[in-house]
Amino acid sequence: MSKELAGILKSWEVKVKKSQASAKKRAVSIFTTMSVAHVDEEGTTDAEGFHVEKIFSNGDIYMGQWVADNNFPHGAGKYLWSDGCMYFGEWCKGKMNGKGKFSWPSGATYEGEFKNCYMDGEGTFTGSLNHTYKGCWVVNKKYGKGRMSYANGDHYEGDWRKGLYDGEGTYQWNSGHEYTGQWRKGKISGNGIMVWANGNRFDGSWECGFPKGNGSFRFEDGSFYFGVWGKDLKEQHVKFYPSDSTVSHDDWDPNQLFSFEMSECVICEVKSLAVFPSDKMFSWCNSEGKHQKQHVRKNSKSENKDRRLSIDALGSDGLGNGHICGVGVNQQPTERQGVTICKGHKNFELMLNLQLGIRHSVGRPSPTKPLDMKPTSFDTKEKLWTRFPSEGSKHTPPHQSCDFKFKDYCPSVFRTLRSLFNVDTMDYMLSICGSEALRELSSPGKSGSFFYMTSDDKYMIKTMKKAEVKVLRRMLPAYFEHVKSFENTLLTKFFGLHCVKLSGSSQRKVRFVVMGNLFCTDVPINRRFDLKGSSHGRITDKPESEIDANTTLKDLDLNYIFRLQKDWFQEFCRQVDRDCYFLEQERIMDYSLLVGISVQECNQDLSADEGGLSGSYIPTGNIELDSSGSSPRVSSVDTDASLDPTRWAPVRLGVNMPARVELMVRSHENQLVGEPTQEFYDVVLFFGIIDILQDYDISKKLEHAYKSFQYDPTSISAVDPIQYSKRFRDFIFSVFKEDS
Repeated sequence: MSKELAGILKSWEVKVKKSQASAKKRAVSIFTTMSVAHVDEEGTTDAEGFHVEKIFSNGDIYMGQWVADNNFPHGAGKYLWSDGCMYFGEWCKGKMNGKGKFSWPSGATYEGEFKNCYMDGEGTFTGSLNHTYKGCWVVNKKYGKGRMSYANGDHYEGDWRKGLYDGEGTYQWNSGHEYTGQWRKGKISGNGIMVWANGNRFDGSWECGFPKGNGSFRFEDGSFYFGVWGKDLKEQHVKFYPSDSTVSHDDWDPNQLFSFEMSECVICEVKSLAVFPSDKMFSWCNSEGKHQKQHVRKNSKSENKDRRLSIDALGSDGLGNGHICGVGVNQQPTERQGVTICKGHKNFELMLNLQLGIRHSVGRPSPTKPLDMKPTSFDTKEKLWTRFPSEGSKHTPPHQSCDFKFKDYCPSVFRTLRSLFNVDTMDYMLSICGSEALRELSSPGKSGSFFYMTSDDKYMIKTMKKAEVKVLRRMLPAYFEHVKSFENTLLTKFFGLHCVKLSGSSQRKVRFVVMGNLFCTDVPINRRFDLKGSSHGRITDKPESEIDANTTLKDLDLNYIFRLQKDWFQEFCRQVDRDCYFLEQERIMDYSLLVGISVQECNQDLSADEGGLSGSYIPTGNIELDSSGSSPRVSSVDTDASLDPTRWAPVRLGVNMPARVELMVRSHENQLVGEPTQEFYDVVLFFGIIDILQDYDISKKLEHAYKSFQYDPTSISAVDPIQYSKRFRDFIFSVFKEDS
């Protein structure tokens, strides 16, 4: 090693030691004895490739295994940035993948599992002030079970979500106080028990860090206050119950619970890092953070000959460029679906009527309903008609539309469902009834229904036939109990059922249901599939040149096997069984699993002029019809900075789920599930069960009888609910597998 290079390393080591000492009053050298060569010098060749020692032009240093053909690290290696950060551990295709250790110049360290440069899996983080977290991580966020120990002696152990205390957990103060119970977004919320060091305790409901609702404050001698608590004196109604003890508590006022007792229980805030390992740039990446083009093996023509809409074919949108690398998905910006309903649109007045009715219905004052609904709440007669004259009335505002009547079905049930789905009433009203107009999707569904989307893409409004309304109202009690029992249900989330009766000679009635939109996300949904498990007619009728990110593909278009992590896969199988059993009991059929795929990373790169896949990645927003969801977000490690993982919604079943897809190849065009090829790609999945309002009525029975004479009875969609459920589950479990 030249004297010049040795001098660079020596001065760098001194710089890092000084920065660590100022932060933690200690210095730890992050370098071991090593020799470094210029980047154009050859390393030692072994079975896995080259062992190299490189100094890059920007001052970064890498030592470890290197794949010469692809020009990136693969195996064990150490990377040192010129700002003092360092990673030592496993690499895969140029990314931090596997077990490793990352250290910051401040002295903070993370040691554990990495995935695509993110802290992801089991790991331990030690901060510059000696606070330590040991537990689970998901894309740089504490998520799952974990324990945090603070430098002041406080401890928290329990559930985490998006880097905050969320779920069940125990917080212990260094003074001896302890809280055990529920948390939400970093604050004590829900049911829990606070025990002070002096033996006093509060057991009851909490909200935003303070007692609120029913609860009891018990003194060490056994006497206690019981009732409704709140910081507002108007809300608080408590009564004192003395014990046999001679100790007097006359000098204690219930308000001291908020002003004194809780002031001793300050919770340490969880601070986020300014720079994550996934934010760091590598010298073998270009200025945009993408890997430079590298030579990889291309599929032969014979391999692609029989692949209709294969991984590569799915990327061919007739645009010639802008494909996701490795998966062949076109990333040209797609236009927002639908037409904004403005004045002059044929359905402008209908939209105004719907918005006025929902605003009046949702904003109507009502008592808080318990989750256990009375049977009368589901009564078919449980509906409210409200007349909306254009000049206004005592209860309705004046408006520019024609006179109309608005019907609200089972309002108390849907109000409770919205609460169950954590939908904020004000946000719900602003999304549907705000200043922004709805969008009408360009083409109606197969059933003839029209779909309207809110401006923020959170909610889908679908017109319904009278028969569908009857099905929903019939199954509403069982649906309510099902979604209440299984928070991870994949079934469509229903938020409201309404009817607008227009004035005039026709007296036309238009019935609507409000649902969640599964694909409400800033993440580009690169491919979407509607999967039923049948083969007859289950292939897109569009030519490949017209298929884009908004095209909903079908069973015979699917060329992937979805591979989920073990725990998620087991929960997925359990929930699909539960949901299908529910639909089977309700005599529902013809439903499907809607799946959206967002490519997470660049796996391979081919130049566009070679007919392959380029490395461009342009984020676009996408939506989909008829399903449930919230507002999940996703990011790519080295693609676009606007997709920041700090904006992610929590990962849950069917929403924002990291997974892998494996390419499969069919031996004939009607084969539902092909053979796996061992070609894997990292993706993020969104999925849910949609179209759950079709019962097996006389029309479907006739359709089954008619088509059975012409086609294989097992290949058609219209079959008995029991047979449909079994076929659906068999197919879904054949294309969703555990990632081993």
